[in-house]
Amino acid sequence: MKVNRENVVGEALDLLDEVGLDAVSTRRLAKRLGVEQPSLYYHFRNKRELLGAMAQAAMAPHAAAPLPRPGDHWRDWFLENTRDFRRTLLMHRDGARLHAGSMPGGADLDRIAHKMQFLLASGLPEQDARMAMLAAGRYTVGSVLEEQADTALAVGTDHPVVPTIDNESAFEAGLALMVDGLAQRVAAWHQDPHHAPDAGPTNLPDPTHTPPRP
Repeated sequence: MKVNRENVVGEALDLLDEVGLDAVSTRRLAKRLGVEQPSLYYHFRNKRELLGAMAQAAMAPHAAAPLPRPGDHWRDWFLENTRDFRRTLLMHRDGARLHAGSMPGGADLDRIAHKMQFLLASGLPEQDARMAMLAAGRYTVGSVLEEQADTALAVGTDHPVVPTIDNESAFEAGLALMVDGLAQRVAAWHQDPHHAPDAGPTNLPDPTHTPPRP
């Protein structure tokens, strides 16, 4: 196999699915690729850089999702965008752990800016739009972290683990509460921008610079 950056990342994601994030190592990856461990450092300076590339590759399906169009309703788009983010995190074992703390790159920043402009053009106040994007991203990552942790606990046990919660239904219920609350704030702001509910501090983090992001 000719080793290049792309197939190193692809094999690393396959290894992740087989053994989990804690067991991924450059030694195991080199053995899988049939190369000496130092040869991996030609493509990645260290494991942290490799994990960053893995996180970016794992998010490729979400990065390829259609961007919102002017005729879309912000609520429908926000729901589907968040659901798609969750589906992408679930595609790989420990996908949420891999993604948590990763930083968006150039193309990601352009997509996030497009999404923010869409929300603003749809009539959402800027601070609420920023907080909603940030909250949705962190809510989704947290939900998937718990879901994948439950799955990990079931692996290797002699007795089947009976789920105590329907993860998808619980996620949808929380997401609906979030969007319903946002819709109320938007309605109040349009009725009277001067006396709308306080959107909070003016120095909220910009979702284009604060991971994770939906």
